Amino acid sequence: MRDTPAPIATLLESPALNIGARVLLTLPFWSSGIAKLLDIDGALAEAAHFGLEPAWLTVIATLIVQLGGSAALITGRFAWVGAGALGVFTVLATLIAHPFWTVADPVARFHERNTFLEHGGLVGGLILAAILTHRKGRN
Repeated sequence: MRDTPAPIATLLESPALNIGARVLLTLPFWSSGIAKLLDIDGALAEAAHFGLEPAWLTVIATLIVQLGGSAALITGRFAWVGAGALGVFTVLATLIAHPFWTVADPVARFHERNTFLEHGGLVGGLILAAILTHRKGRN
């Protein structure tokens, strides 16, 4: 027996809600990718700031993962590849950009730790999206 009321079950089974949820889940990635495309100099400076050299290669790889992974997950075509790429990217980027354990100031460390953990939640969402897409019989 299901505890989900019929109108909610209908909503949860809606293809539009499914796609909308994947668009929202990937929003941080595809919006960042678009921003990088619109400001290549800024993207190169960001990569260099984190010591990721050669910066141009880092930016190209980042764009492929952010835009390609988002497209794969949103369309459901090879969603597991897109979700996996975005998940690995998120883990690596979080370790590089938010190493809270190295921050001396307690307030700054608290904020960095929260950001670090939020990114962990995002990775969990990507895993769930891959699982659900797989269960729906998509690639």
